[in-house]
Amino acid sequence: MYIENLALNHFRNYETAEIGFSKGINILYGDNAQGKTNVLEAIYMLATTKSHRGNHDKEIISFGEDEGHIRGQIVRNDISHRIDMHLRKQKSKGIAVDMVPLRKSADLFGLMHIILFSPEDLSIIKNGPSDRRRFMDMELCQLSRIYYSDLSGYNKVLYQRNNLLKQISYNSKQLDTLPVWDMQLTEYGKKVIKEREKFISLLNEILPDIHGKLTEGKENLKVRYVKSADPDTYETELDEKRDSDIRYQTTQIGPHRDDMEFVIDDMDVKKYGSQGQQRTVALSLKLAEIELVRRTIDEEPVLLLDDVMSELDAGRRDALLASIKDTQTIITCTGYDDFIKERLSVDRIYRVRSGTIDIENALF
Repeated sequence: MYIENLALNHFRNYETAEIGFSKGINILYGDNAQGKTNVLEAIYMLATTKSHRGNHDKEIISFGEDEGHIRGQIVRNDISHRIDMHLRKQKSKGIAVDMVPLRKSADLFGLMHIILFSPEDLSIIKNGPSDRRRFMDMELCQLSRIYYSDLSGYNKVLYQRNNLLKQISYNSKQLDTLPVWDMQLTEYGKKVIKEREKFISLLNEILPDIHGKLTEGKENLKVRYVKSADPDTYETELDEKRDSDIRYQTTQIGPHRDDMEFVIDDMDVKKYGSQGQQRTVALSLKLAEIELVRRTIDEEPVLLLDDVMSELDAGRRDALLASIKDTQTIITCTGYDDFIKERLSVDRIYRVRSGTIDIENALF
């Protein structure tokens, strides 16, 4: 799987731009705030429909414009596909694959699999639970449209239930409708929890070997799924929390409160691990994500490295680069650092300046 080319129109700081990619290593370099990350953001959106920065479409469209476009040509299983994404400030985005409009955005999931690695990902271990839930959800949504549907259903019901809890405080008669939402919430929630359980199980098949190599066999890493509710007793647990939910006007248990816990030899890395250990675990998690995709869909993902090389020491860079030999990789950086020059076989180099992208002939 790889992306052949990308075209942008009124996207962020790009009025118009087009760039072709090699199947191998591609480098986008330039000073900060020139548009390097914007290219990766556009590719990420072609795979997931959303920005990894969490922005709304109206914030992504170039200033002063009402519409923007992203077009990508990808190849999967030796078959070429064209993805068109039409961004509009006043309406939801329009998406077409091979010139055929999609009925809903979710239908795009699974066509292209993207793994993004940025400096922010190195803090996933010490950050809050929402970042780790997002990691699980984005990976599972790309691997399974069914999971995306179940998660979307859960979030919609959760939103409605929380609104109802607020209304009940003003009108107790609304309490009679709460069981209807409870039934739907637990129905979707159980499916989400069970898929997350499988995901964690797969990670634990992959993580120990990867982390063992990074630490020269000194550490044994496991990840635990910290569930807010057990799928076998979800209904009972939710019912027991009803009075408390009404009092606090919010749903206090369910997949939206889940977390992941990383353990090295029975030590909670978030609480007791050093910064170096936390960063190594984060890298192990990202490398495991690459391997998980290979095992699950029997294809290579597209890897996006957003200015992450400068954040890793030599040993961690070696481990990362060793894992991407057969993977199309697009790297952003501020310049040609010595490590890349000496260790990495680069196929294409682009200079990014003020929303323009120019290919450079220099190869190393």
